[in-house]
Amino acid sequence: MCASSAPAPVAAWPRKSSPRVDSTLSCYDLPHRGAGVGGRASENFGEFLAPNGAWEIDGEPYTSAPGANFQWFRSRIVGGRTNHWGRIALRFAPVDFLSGTRDGLGDDWPITYEDLAPYYDKVESYIGVFGTQENVSSAPDGVFLPPPKPRCTELLIKKACDKLNITCIPSRLAILTKAHNGRLPCHYCGQCNRGCTTASNFSSSQVLLPPAMATGKLTLVTGAMAREIVVGKDGKAEAVSYIDKASRTEKRVHAKAIVVAASACESARLLLNSKSTLFPDGLGNATGNVGKYLTDSVGSDGWGEIPALEKMPPHNHDGVGGMHYYVPWWKFDRKNDFPRGYHIELWGGRDLPGVGMFDGLCHDEEGYGAKLKQRARETYGTTVGFSGRGEMIPNPDTYCELDPAKVDQWGIPVLRFHFKWTEYELRQAKDMQETFKSIIEMMGGRYKTRTRIDGQYPFGILEGGKIIHEVGTARMGSDPKTSVLNGYCQTHDVKNVFVTDGAPLVTNPDKNPTLTIMALSWRASEYLLDQAKKGSL
Repeated sequence: MCASSAPAPVAAWPRKSSPRVDSTLSCYDLPHRGAGVGGRASENFGEFLAPNGAWEIDGEPYTSAPGANFQWFRSRIVGGRTNHWGRIALRFAPVDFLSGTRDGLGDDWPITYEDLAPYYDKVESYIGVFGTQENVSSAPDGVFLPPPKPRCTELLIKKACDKLNITCIPSRLAILTKAHNGRLPCHYCGQCNRGCTTASNFSSSQVLLPPAMATGKLTLVTGAMAREIVVGKDGKAEAVSYIDKASRTEKRVHAKAIVVAASACESARLLLNSKSTLFPDGLGNATGNVGKYLTDSVGSDGWGEIPALEKMPPHNHDGVGGMHYYVPWWKFDRKNDFPRGYHIELWGGRDLPGVGMFDGLCHDEEGYGAKLKQRARETYGTTVGFSGRGEMIPNPDTYCELDPAKVDQWGIPVLRFHFKWTEYELRQAKDMQETFKSIIEMMGGRYKTRTRIDGQYPFGILEGGKIIHEVGTARMGSDPKTSVLNGYCQTHDVKNVFVTDGAPLVTNPDKNPTLTIMALSWRASEYLLDQAKKGSL
C-alpha cells in the first residue's frame, strides 16, 4: 500500500521515552502541543495523530550506503499505511504499461492496461472512489461516486489553470461522498489520519478486514515480525518463520501458499533473508533482481500568498480530508525536456490551525507578542500550495540490499539503501517549480518558495523515500532472468509464493500506486485460487 498514496502517512510511532498517545487528548494536553521535545514529533506528522508509523523505529534500523540518503517510512499497525494515506486513487494509463515501447527507458510490463482494467473496476466499485468522467488520456476514468464541491481556493486555482491551459479537474479519492456498501459517507470530522472510525475513508483495517474476519476463516496474528519464508526439500515454500515480539521467541505458520505484502522494501527484505540450500541468495533472487529497480515518486513543493484571500469573510470550508481538485499530467501531447510526467496536488486555504502552521511566518517576520499574532491573523487562510508528484525512471544506482553487518533487535538483517536522482528527475522538479510559480502569479499572488539550482536537492526535489511511494523491488516480467515475478505476482522460482504490494510494479508513473496495488492483488488472488483448485501450486 502506499501510501499512498503512500501513500503520505500522517502519523507517529511513540518512542520508548514517551507513552502511547491517548487519542482523547487535545493538542494542548500533549508535550509542546504535539510537536514533541525539540519538535521531533513534527517529523512524523504530529504526536497527537495515530501513533503507528515513523521514519525511525527504535530497535529497527536501516542504513544508507555512503553518498546515499533514503528515508524509509514504516507502519507497525494492522492495515499498515492504508490507515493514514492520502486516499488518492488514480489508475495507471495504458501508456504506463509500455515504457520500453514508449521511449526505451525501462521495460514493458508483462500485462497491459486492458488486463488490469476489470480489476480497477472491481476495486473502485467495492471501496468507493469519487471523481468525474474527463476523458484525459494520462488519467483514465473509472467507476466514480459524485465528487465534493470545490473550495474557494480550488476555484481560484481552477480559474488560473484555465487561463494557462493547464488541465484542472475534480480529484479522485477513496472517500465516500454518499453511503456505499453499508458504509456511511464522510461527514468532514477531520480525523482522517486515525483510520476513520466510520470507514468513510478507505483503509484495509476497516473496509477489507472486518468482512474477512466475519467469515470465520481468517486468523489474525499481530505482534509478529516475519523473519524468513521456509522452503522444503521439494522447492516449495512450506512456512513463514516469525519472531513473536511479546515472548521474543521464534514461531512458524505453515501454509500451502504464501502471499507476501509487507510493503515493497520490507517484502524484498523478507525474500533476501529467506536463504536456504536451494536459494542461497534469497528466495526469488536466483538472478539477483530482488531489491533492484527501486523507485519513489519525484516530489517538489511550492506555495504562495494570494492577496485576494486576505479579506475573505469567514465561510464554510468543510470538505473531505484531502483535495477536491487536482492537476493530472497535462503535457503528455508535447515534447518536454524530461521523460514522463507529474501530477499536482493542491492545498492551502483555511485549514484547521495545527502544529507548525505559522512556522514560515515566524521565520519571515520580525517581532513577537500582539504584533506577531495580528500578522498571523492577517495571513491565515491566504496561502495556496502545490505538491508535484512525478515518475522516476529506474536506474542502476538505486536499489536495496541486506546490510552485511547490521541487524534489528530481533536479530534479523536490515536493509541498506542506495539511491540517486538522475538528470531526468531534476529537470522534472525544475518544471514543477516553474509551473507552481506561473499559477500563483496568474492568481495575482506572490510565490514564496525559494529553491537552489545546485547542491544535493536542486529545485526542491525531496529525498528518496519521502513521498512514501517506493515500489519495484521484486518486479514482474516475462523473463525470469530480469524479473522476480510473473504477470500474476507469482515468483518465478517458487510457484506457491506471491508478492502483492508495491514490489511487483515495473514502473512508478505519476499516479499514486495504491489503487494499482489493490487491482494487482485482486487479479493475483483470483489466479491463486484457480491454480489451487487445479492442484498446480
